[in-house]
Amino acid sequence: MGVIKRYSILFLLCFILVLTGSWGFLVHKTVHQLAVYELPKEMAPFFYQNMDYLVTNAPRPDTRRNQDSTEATRHFIDLEMFGKGAATQMPLEWNAAVKKYSKDSLLKYGYVPYQVIYMKERLTAAFKSGNKDSILFYAADMGHYIADSHVPLHTTVNYDGQLTNQKGLHSLWESMIPEIEIGNYNLYSSHKAVYVKNPSLAIWDAVRKAAALVPEMLQQEKEVTKKFTEAQKFRVQIRRGKESKSYSSEFAKAYAAALKNTINDQLLSSANLIADFWYSSWVDAGKPNLSGITPGWNTAAQSGYQAEIKAFESNKLLENNLLLSKKASAKESE
Repeated sequence: MGVIKRYSILFLLCFILVLTGSWGFLVHKTVHQLAVYELPKEMAPFFYQNMDYLVTNAPRPDTRRNQDSTEATRHFIDLEMFGKGAATQMPLEWNAAVKKYSKDSLLKYGYVPYQVIYMKERLTAAFKSGNKDSILFYAADMGHYIADSHVPLHTTVNYDGQLTNQKGLHSLWESMIPEIEIGNYNLYSSHKAVYVKNPSLAIWDAVRKAAALVPEMLQQEKEVTKKFTEAQKFRVQIRRGKESKSYSSEFAKAYAAALKNTINDQLLSSANLIADFWYSSWVDAGKPNLSGITPGWNTAAQSGYQAEIKAFESNKLLENNLLLSKKASAKESE
């Protein structure tokens, strides 16, 4: 591939990533893979056998924004627009929220926790029907919205730091830093999928936790900024005759250090809750036997699965070239 074509493709991928604005593709794909390893033996073969699909399609709701004008507000909730204390006072259920705030307000200012519950209902129905394609479709999409619920700037009207003179903070936190730091992340969780008795409360807890992180992430950006000159903090590029400014990798690394384990912790929490919701949907469907839609689950497949579980438990997925999100990234850049 020619140099010009290679860089054109890389630019296009980066441009799309910035526009999509929710956990970069890397993290969405990663948490879907990690969630598979947390499932019980009754579900693991089916999900492991279809892990490529789940990982590849993890970012799908983001790409759908280009064709569906109603998609964007499914990914966030601007809590301030629903009044003071909305994080703890908003109704857990959609119908009650519509009655209190109106459907138009929710569609305008975001409704990600309610979207998660809707997708859980669809996944439960898919499990009941035994339709493989439907199960995978809703499992991938629901996982995406659950992950988005863990992103702090998906809970505030100041979604890109634009109201506090910190524009660009969104992609820095959820895309640029993970891309740089993932080699240092802990990608293992001892969590095993558990049944969620109150799904609405569970997803709202995730939203509230993410919202609580907003003040600190804004403040830390300001504190780290004091150690950088303008030229050190940003890199300036000219694209199509227009100046484009973005955070430098040096600043990103310093900011990541200031945040400590925050992003890594949110990544793992995302994977844990995705596994819990997949499992809970299956339980609510009556625990259907998935072996009929898991052909080819043989000794070789089991061996591969066990090898990956071992790498997962020793936090060596990336080291052993088993992290599908990074393998995909490498392939896309070739």
